[in-house]
Amino acid sequence: MSNIISLPFGTVSMHDNYMVAVMNEGVTVNPEINSVLEELAVNHFQDKKFVYITHRVNSYSVDPNIYFKTSQIPNLVGFAVVLGRKIRLDNLALEKMFFSKPFKSFKSLNKAIEWANELCAKT
Repeated sequence: MSNIISLPFGTVSMHDNYMVAVMNEGVTVNPEINSVLEELAVNHFQDKKFVYITHRVNSYSVDPNIYFKTSQIPNLVGFAVVLGRKIRLDNLALEKMFFSKPFKSFKSLNKAIEWANELCAKT
């Protein structure tokens, strides 16, 4: 069962092993927005392992520096990016450099969810 949270910059759905964030068109994910997302994760998962999935259905930008802080969440075991049609792969290579845990891209949300559940079961 999921819990869907609407925020000024997008929506987040919380699940047992993962959270899925969908940012609004044109948003820049900066440290302030990232802090809100981190707080949601910490409150929902507490000490339970989870994967953060960003479903990029809209075009938006990310300050790559946020990944340093995000990767320090102790119970975060992975980060998945589900690519929308407009997203360029070269951005992902840059983003991966800033993240110290498993970071993988997918073409479908279902594949990302499968990976998230496998990763949580393994670690």
